[in-house]
Amino acid sequence: MQGALSGVIVLALWWLGIQQLRLLCSVSAVLQGWLWVAAVGHASVFAALVSLARHRQILLAEAGTSLSHARLGSIIRTTTEAILTIDTAQRIVLFNPMAEHVFRCPADDAIGSPLTRFIPERYRAEHARQVARFGRNSVTDRPMGARRVLFGLRADGEEFPIEASISQTEDNESKLFTVVLRDITERVEAEALLQQSREELRALSANLQHVREIEKGRVARALHDDIGQTLSALKMDVSALDAQLAAHPAYNADIGAQLTRMLSLVDRNIASLRRIAAYQRPVMLDDLGLAAAIDWLVDDFTRRHRIEVSQTVDTGDLIFNADAATAVFRIIEEAFTNIVRHASASTVDLSLHADDSKCTLRVGDNGVGAASLPAPIGKAFGLLGVRERAHALGGRVSIDSRPETGFVLTVVLPRESVREKDARP
Repeated sequence: MQGALSGVIVLALWWLGIQQLRLLCSVSAVLQGWLWVAAVGHASVFAALVSLARHRQILLAEAGTSLSHARLGSIIRTTTEAILTIDTAQRIVLFNPMAEHVFRCPADDAIGSPLTRFIPERYRAEHARQVARFGRNSVTDRPMGARRVLFGLRADGEEFPIEASISQTEDNESKLFTVVLRDITERVEAEALLQQSREELRALSANLQHVREIEKGRVARALHDDIGQTLSALKMDVSALDAQLAAHPAYNADIGAQLTRMLSLVDRNIASLRRIAAYQRPVMLDDLGLAAAIDWLVDDFTRRHRIEVSQTVDTGDLIFNADAATAVFRIIEEAFTNIVRHASASTVDLSLHADDSKCTLRVGDNGVGAASLPAPIGKAFGLLGVRERAHALGGRVSIDSRPETGFVLTVVLPRESVREKDARP
């Protein structure tokens, strides 16, 4: 078509040239005949050349298209992803070798069959709606199942998890949808094993903490009851001996002074014993409850480190169960330890509040903040222990810290998990 049009244009130019020549001079009929023969010849040759050039372009384009199709076909055949193409009726028109492997179905058997063959029955209706909705919008590709795990169905009836994306293209005024998917069975199984391992480790950690608290309580009771009573009895005996010697006519002042020093030494040992027992596990935590134990911890912290503590405890009628009381006490204890080691703080703000749904513990300081802290030396498990204690009660931990603005540790625990079950909700 382009060659003929080019010939006509050349012939028209010759005609214009002949007409112009006739206006300039007299041209015989014979000469005009030869001119027209030359015009037709030139037009024919030019049209043939144009046609040949166009044909060559078409051949080159077809060769390039064939090469592109060959390359695309090679990629589709050798890729490690399963590729399926379906038409608007959701019938399979392309099924690559990896799809054959993943779905355990030969391509000859799959092509022409509905895609629903490879989708579990409970997902088929929703999948059809999703594909139809995707075909009506202008998006050319997107991932599938971004917020949940998708499942495919092998030819033998086995379900398996997949990760997939879908794209759409126009082909001869019809629309084709291409799904690229990957079998993620091994990954899902590995993630499940990892999650199980984490849960087992957390259960082990919680059990170890529970056993440790029981052992600390036993040691504290033994120190307080057994050794403490023995020292108290020894003090009474020394006091009685001192009284008896003082009443004796041959009382020796040096012996009296030595007995006084013995009484003082016994008193110091009794005080040390009580302090050690309290550090193991405060007896008041079991006997008087969490609030009394926090009061003791704050007083001891202020006395030993000269750091002012602003304390607010408002839990209303909430009665903590033993595990929750221990966890909250140990979290505060760990927070105080971190403040002493790292914060360089002068004041601490401690609050414990409870409402109808949760219990919130907040410990903040005016220290240097976490970003200014030196890198931990060795294995530091303080904050990890705090998180594990909170997780065991279904709670969460958040940390807010900036340089020179201090460090704030917040622990939120569900009220239901911390209250004593025999107490009023």
